[in-house]
Amino acid sequence: MKAILIMMDTCNRHMLQVYNSGAKARTPNIDRLAERSLIFDSHFIASAPCMPARRDILTGRVNFLERGWGPIEPYDVTLPRILRKHGIFTHIVTDHSHYMEIGGEGYLQQYNTWDFQRGQETDVWVSSIKDPEEPEPHLGTVFRQYQCNRTRFTDDADRPTPRTFAAAAEWLRQNEGEDNFFLTVEAFDPHEPFDASEEFRAMYPDDFPCFYEWPRYSALNSEETPEALEHLRNQYYATLSMADKWLGKLLDEVDRQELWKDTCIIFTSDHGHMLGEHGVTGKNRYHAWDEMSRIPLLVHMPEDCRAGERVKGLTQNMDLFPTLLEYFGIDRETSGCGSIHGRSWIPLLTGEKEKIRDYAVYGWFGQPVNITDGRYTYFRAAANRKNAPLYAYMAALTTYERYLGCDMPDRVDCGKFLKQCPIPVYRLQMDKETEEAPYLDIGVSRLYDTHKDPGQQNPLTDKELEEKMCLALAEQMELHDAPEEQYKRLRLESYQMKNHI
Repeated sequence: MKAILIMMDTCNRHMLQVYNSGAKARTPNIDRLAERSLIFDSHFIASAPCMPARRDILTGRVNFLERGWGPIEPYDVTLPRILRKHGIFTHIVTDHSHYMEIGGEGYLQQYNTWDFQRGQETDVWVSSIKDPEEPEPHLGTVFRQYQCNRTRFTDDADRPTPRTFAAAAEWLRQNEGEDNFFLTVEAFDPHEPFDASEEFRAMYPDDFPCFYEWPRYSALNSEETPEALEHLRNQYYATLSMADKWLGKLLDEVDRQELWKDTCIIFTSDHGHMLGEHGVTGKNRYHAWDEMSRIPLLVHMPEDCRAGERVKGLTQNMDLFPTLLEYFGIDRETSGCGSIHGRSWIPLLTGEKEKIRDYAVYGWFGQPVNITDGRYTYFRAAANRKNAPLYAYMAALTTYERYLGCDMPDRVDCGKFLKQCPIPVYRLQMDKETEEAPYLDIGVSRLYDTHKDPGQQNPLTDKELEEKMCLALAEQMELHDAPEEQYKRLRLESYQMKNHI
């Protein structure tokens, strides 16, 4: 048995023609894969952003209810380790630079072998004491390190994501004829900075006179005009099209070896990105609108089984774990994987079932906890401006680019706080010391009907429906092992009690 997981970071579902026939971006190779795949229409994140999303995938469990950005924990049981235990060779090739930073430890080491392509984003690759030239005039963000890194790029083949796809194709060539492997191909593009070679920028021309490829994570300001946003989106499209070209190189190798006959190929992303929708750019600071939370999923099954059909049932990336266990014939009960939250897609892939869950729960740590039934989405905000009580649980004291040693919250406890965890963990108090007005409207719960209002522009006022979603959210949080204080933070204790009556 063979499986290939392809992830393109920050791949906006609504900008792909397979999901939006009017989409401007040209992605013939994603379309080519879709023609040979089942297309999932209701696929959602669980945790975001980058590292929380990847911990969901590798562990089959929801990260964001317990902690934010961080490493694989010492107590985590991961998909690659289970596969290795059962004789499946695992390899990852990636240019995702966060794996190599503080707060990204342990992910690559789950695989038999790994291949890291240098130069993305703020990867400390090109070393220069002298400051590089900064483009002027510019909008948004310009990072010194990336300006250093880009001095090594001449055309698209020099850039990290093209090199990632090329390295994956080469790995397949070197291992031609082998069986029982799981290959992860993880491309950072089209994540910002939206930096593509001229060939692809020329596909989306405009007259905007200012350098703008790395948006702020904030509400739009007076400089971020409609013309600026059009240019920003064009830069995104160019980067997406460049990544798509090199995805095609990988698919060419799949063609040559006829791997379509006996290989499961999965294409997805970790989250989307705001490019002016809802009056903001970036991510992490807003409600979890569908532009960020509803992501693409294509699954090719051997022999083009049900190719081109669409799946309506709700799915999430944490489902990859049990799906691949079942695909490789590994018994979940005896594999030692412990308690996982994901559900296998195999019944959806075979057509045995139309759905595997009634709700999807998703979000960012310490922000609203969100739920959808596929039609209605409900964003449940914190009940108070201190966002309290809120704790993060971990055994490895690192987070985004820093150690939690000299930079610790005032109150830290240690104990067996997580029921699925066999060892003591740290519990860090993460709520605010004083009341603080939430950014934009993130402190207000929101309810949307995405069938009638797919852009989530007009919040509903429907007390009966909100009660139903609150009751479902409390039930789902229990199924996902939410720490007890989360119910209090979100003022869901009464709904928790109703579920036990």
